Amino acid sequence: MTTHETPLRYIHEIPERQATRNPNAICLYPQGEGPDGMPITYKALWESVEATAKWLSSLGVSPGHRVMVVSENCPEMIILLFACSRLNAWPVCVNARLSAREIDVIATHSTPTLIFFTSRVSTSADKHAVQQGAKACTLPALRRGNHFVCQTPHTPPENARTAQAVAALVYTSGTTGSPKGVMVSHRGLLHFAEISASSGRVRANDIAYAGLPISHIFGLATVLMASFCAGASLVLRSRFDTQDVMLALRSPGLSILQGVPTMFVRMLSAWAEQEQIAAPALRYIYTGGAALDPALKAKVEARFGLPLHHGFGITEYAGSVCITDINHRRKDCSAGHPVQGVQIEIRRHGKPVAKPGERGEVMLKGPGVMLGYYRNPSETKNTLLPGGWLKTGDIGYLDASNALFITGRSKDMIIRSGFNVYPLEVEAVINAFPGIRLSAVVGKQQDDGSEEIVAFYEPEAGVPIDEEKLAAYLAEMLAPYKRPSRLMFAAQIPTTLSGKIQKAPLRRQLSS
Repeated sequence: MTTHETPLRYIHEIPERQATRNPNAICLYPQGEGPDGMPITYKALWESVEATAKWLSSLGVSPGHRVMVVSENCPEMIILLFACSRLNAWPVCVNARLSAREIDVIATHSTPTLIFFTSRVSTSADKHAVQQGAKACTLPALRRGNHFVCQTPHTPPENARTAQAVAALVYTSGTTGSPKGVMVSHRGLLHFAEISASSGRVRANDIAYAGLPISHIFGLATVLMASFCAGASLVLRSRFDTQDVMLALRSPGLSILQGVPTMFVRMLSAWAEQEQIAAPALRYIYTGGAALDPALKAKVEARFGLPLHHGFGITEYAGSVCITDINHRRKDCSAGHPVQGVQIEIRRHGKPVAKPGERGEVMLKGPGVMLGYYRNPSETKNTLLPGGWLKTGDIGYLDASNALFITGRSKDMIIRSGFNVYPLEVEAVINAFPGIRLSAVVGKQQDDGSEEIVAFYEPEAGVPIDEEKLAAYLAEMLAPYKRPSRLMFAAQIPTTLSGKIQKAPLRRQLSS
């Protein structure tokens, strides 16, 4: 952004500005055959955003209301996101592959005025729509085959000041197992988008691959907002597919490839027999969402002939907190230096460490810090500390150059394929199964940097547990990335005298 331009206040002003400057530039290469797969220009996208905003308003959506979008990546999801911003309403984008129980928990907490299901592109969304008794949407801007339901049209909106500040609610399960709606600000998303565009990481002539869920902060901030701010294009896909990536590298010619480490692991595996990867335009590859393994970094860089850039971010911050320098290739697996406007502090026992290299809890502050957890003041107070600091819950250190290294995570959070999985949520579902007395869920590190989810279960005395039925039950109640890959019988799960589950012995059992 040049100095004479009026600063943007809301995220919908990003596509609005591009529609004025570059109306015929392509913003999306959607998935599909025929008209559904035709490229979409910024002008066409903005016209759809304005039409959708009017439609939402006619259904009672006003500033401070929530609109839930049950979807996988598609143009409708992006249109609704910006249309909500146009009205100062809050989009609540959730992955359609969540279970009906998980969808219901988030809907109960966020009390949306309207729920939209992108049935056209997602069989999972269509299944949820049928269960909700949703009706067909006939607005041309949102295409045929989608559905919506007005759930709580009389829910009081948030106050005007809060309504204008929040760009989206991004839900994360939280360490308590209860859903936590992260209030992501317009200011934070705009700040990171502008940094990405001005730093050269994203340019107007770039084409990036959008296979990461836009319902996740990585997909929302790093992929969508940064690309649109630069006036770039996105190859938009509902799911990551290695064969599709290979085709997109050739045509339309990806120049940016971003993903969690497991995505790169799958690509390397699927393309093992390919002597050469045709990627004439590729200039930047990036991974985040989980720790980067040195062996994976070396393999990816050898395969693509480019440095694999890395960064660190959390749901509670709009965009990446740290990113490696695009102009300097790192040999280590550091997450890089703090981006413009971000401060990082390493603390032990509540006090900053004395020197570089000392490990402790990672604290940060900057314009992307969340506004709080929606309707959860106690968790907000525990996470947002005096002085504007955000408690990340991650363990790491800063080296002498102020580069960040993440070495672990506090508490028991598991990272699987770039998604955060909180054991208490999974344990609560397992414990509800007939005959289960107690359960404990732990993560086991895998070679690709992801973690395997292992569930130990202790049955009631004398009650046999059918593991096939238990597995089927978990498949119904949990999203795929939350489901344990192993169920392990335990005659007695170890506990302290006060009854708190001890997971260290279980992890040692897995290691041996």
